Amino acid sequence: MKILKSSNSFFLSLVFVLFFNLSTFSNEPVDIWNLDNNKKDNTNLDVQNIEQDEIIINESISKEKNDNNIFNFENLENPKINLVGLYDPQENNLTIDMWKYSDSDQVKNLIKKIEKINLSNDAIEILEVALLTNAYPPKKLNDNNEFTNFKINYLIKREDTNLIKNFLIKNETINNNRIVKFYLDYYLQNANLDESCKLMSQLKFQITNDYIDKFKIYCLIKLKKNEEAQIYYDLKKEQGFRDKFFESKFNYLMGYSDKSTTEISEKSVLNFHLSHVTTKNFNYTANEKTPKFIWRYLSSNNLLENIKEIDLENAKKIMTLEKATHEKNYSEKELLRLYKRFDFSLSQLLDANNLYNDLPNFQARAILYQRLLLSDDPINKVNLAMKMKSLFRKDKIENAFVIELSNILKDINFDDISSSQTTFYQKNLINEKKIQKTYNINNKIIHQSKLINYFAKGYSIDKANKETNDILKKVKANKKYIFSNKDKIMLDSLIYDGVDIQKKYVNLYERNPNIPTDLQVYINNEDIGMILLRLVEIIGEDNLEDLGTETLYFITTTLNEINLDKLRNNILIKILPLKV
Repeated sequence: MKILKSSNSFFLSLVFVLFFNLSTFSNEPVDIWNLDNNKKDNTNLDVQNIEQDEIIINESISKEKNDNNIFNFENLENPKINLVGLYDPQENNLTIDMWKYSDSDQVKNLIKKIEKINLSNDAIEILEVALLTNAYPPKKLNDNNEFTNFKINYLIKREDTNLIKNFLIKNETINNNRIVKFYLDYYLQNANLDESCKLMSQLKFQITNDYIDKFKIYCLIKLKKNEEAQIYYDLKKEQGFRDKFFESKFNYLMGYSDKSTTEISEKSVLNFHLSHVTTKNFNYTANEKTPKFIWRYLSSNNLLENIKEIDLENAKKIMTLEKATHEKNYSEKELLRLYKRFDFSLSQLLDANNLYNDLPNFQARAILYQRLLLSDDPINKVNLAMKMKSLFRKDKIENAFVIELSNILKDINFDDISSSQTTFYQKNLINEKKIQKTYNINNKIIHQSKLINYFAKGYSIDKANKETNDILKKVKANKKYIFSNKDKIMLDSLIYDGVDIQKKYVNLYERNPNIPTDLQVYINNEDIGMILLRLVEIIGEDNLEDLGTETLYFITTTLNEINLDKLRNNILIKILPLKV
């Protein structure tokens, strides 16, 4: 069997070499798979070229290794293998074969676990590098595009449309209709048709999907390119396309029919949009069964029922709006405006802390909110906000009170609340802008010393050499100095990067990162992809700064051992300096 494979490789190599040589002499098409024809067509090649070809073929055969290894560059016989990603491997010190030693089942299982975690931004940064780096997929995850689908699931879950757009433009060969449809629908349901149509003009690959084709036809009409729209539509019909709903909307938009249609379709975002723009006096009332995308469309296009017209006696309606807010399809601000409409007496408001327990949950939230607005006492305001949040959580709609809760807390000075409220305050306060903190240098503590500049500012290794030994000299003189894990993290990282610690300082501290067994196995096997996924799982919902120093120690040591300096440096800058 191995001899047969080698023979096949020999003939394939011969075929390609002869094909490329022949192409310089003739413009006639060549059947590269017909060995007999190729032999006949190449009889006039000069002897010198043939001898050179034999040398190339022999070199190719000598390089052939494991036929089943899809990462072997001399043996990439599978035409289905594509590099699908966004970042070049070199950007993060990775390689194109970072998944070379990964077990496909382990990769699938770990990704499925990660998909269920509400990842922190720190974990997301590493996951993004793992999934969106251009690299060959793990074995057995390429034939059915399963690994590419993991990447697409991640992008859709993130809802980062800029990332998605770059991904689509850089990966034209994947032709994945699902992510294109998501992008188009996302902007359409958020009242930005122009952005959806712009993508259609930027994508170079041929899309063969009825939904996306209908979108393209509609965009051509919106751009007043009716002739092109008609040609495209006629081509679709010749190919067997049939859609009575779209046809009626198409005829109206093209001016073939002046009769406004009344049919409303909830089948898709595009169908609902077409229903809206082709129906005079469009009116639609959402309910608890209304799809989420329609709620968002109605909200974005100011088509939801006016707050002042909502019947406060209709408990089902109020709870539907609360659920829609939880699902981010209705504005938190509008929901709180609705709560303000409830008519409570002054005595009820003053006794709100006791009375709310006897009211239905939606009314209880309303009375607590109104009481909060009347209060000037910071402790009381936080207490009322905590009760509101608890009621939202009880009804499993806690996401309906996130942004506005943060806005309430921002108006309260942290120093004015009680110690029992600090956790709630800090957990629910959202910082819209990530403030780039500066840091203090304290040369009495190793991990807060000027050595951090080596990682943060790219100081030379020679400078780091001198400064490291200078600081260790001072530390050795201080008999009371105790090495923390953060000190060890910094010193170990410097050593991995080539800093030469003098012998007299080598035994000042004990290196004990305690890397988990499974991670150590991946390190030994050079399984870079799985290492990154495991680090994502370990960090999970936590920010790096909130992890224990033992965890941080083995994370940075792991990155050191697999030479991922850039990722490691990003972590060191977050966890080591004393921020101010």
